Amino acid sequence: MLAGCIPGGVTQQGMQPEITEAGTQASAPFEPDIVGSDAPVWESRSVSARAADVIGTQYIVQSGDTLRGIGNRTGAGSEAIAVANALSPPYTLRVGQQLTIPGGRYHAVSQGETGIAIAHAYGVAWSDIVALNALDEPYILRIGQRLKLPQGAQAIGASPSSTNQIASSTARPSRIGALVVNIDDVVTGSQPAIAEGTRVPAARPARAPVSAAVPVSVPSAFVGRFTWPMTGPLLTRYGPVGKGQISNGIDITATRGAPFRAAADGVVSYAGSEVAIYGGLILVSHGDGWVSAYGHAERIDVTRGQAVKAGQVLGAAGQSGYAETPKLHFELRKDRKPVDPLLYLPKS
Repeated sequence: MLAGCIPGGVTQQGMQPEITEAGTQASAPFEPDIVGSDAPVWESRSVSARAADVIGTQYIVQSGDTLRGIGNRTGAGSEAIAVANALSPPYTLRVGQQLTIPGGRYHAVSQGETGIAIAHAYGVAWSDIVALNALDEPYILRIGQRLKLPQGAQAIGASPSSTNQIASSTARPSRIGALVVNIDDVVTGSQPAIAEGTRVPAARPARAPVSAAVPVSVPSAFVGRFTWPMTGPLLTRYGPVGKGQISNGIDITATRGAPFRAAADGVVSYAGSEVAIYGGLILVSHGDGWVSAYGHAERIDVTRGQAVKAGQVLGAAGQSGYAETPKLHFELRKDRKPVDPLLYLPKS
């Protein structure tokens, strides 16, 4: 059993703001050692900004209609139609029902495209697309799915005068080499699109990289409880830490190279160093919308798509990313929102 030692006084030294906050300076003395490291999955396929405009209208449900079919017929996304009409699964329709077809710009998803890359192609926040289309776990896009884009979406590098040309299928693919993402983006927008009905391979305990073209399965339900990923005094607690900054988790003092462990059973949904502020970062999906995050790793011993058990070593703590001292940054997120880990970890 892992336990946590929580001291009475906690310094602000290890505060970790979201990467969108200004004023954070990088001080990483080394890059993390990542087993089986590869390009991040969201860069596996470039995205052409080829969205089509749909005029808002009303639609009268006919015999045999389905929400998906109505979306295909009108050019709007079925998810956006469901949101506009307050429809819930299983989206039962009745003949003669009047539906609002929301107007706007829609992107048709192609094989292998990820939400992060789609958002970057139009210069918008992926979190806004998630909200507009009411996307939820496991956040696997389907080929042909139409995603409603936020207002102002346009191709990267396009001038305002050329916005109407974005619907053209000849629009050039966007460059995503300079893409910056945060933890929520990775959780919700890094899965590659696949054909509807395609089986997602089950996670395995073996450490073997999963192809960037293949989504990873996540548990359907959270079983058990959370345990401490490692022991040590806290540098930072969850919440406001002064100067307008907020910590989305806790920072645990660590000896460089000390092992840290999975806080609960789950599947590794990300293992890499592309979220710059955290350096070596591991995300584990636990089901029911729960995700745990482990940042500033010096070494990563697991790979994307690997099933892990509570207490299993995930890697070694270090000083990667923007860390000023060796430590482990630990977060718990429920339905995309960070929560105070101390409310869910065993008391010391």
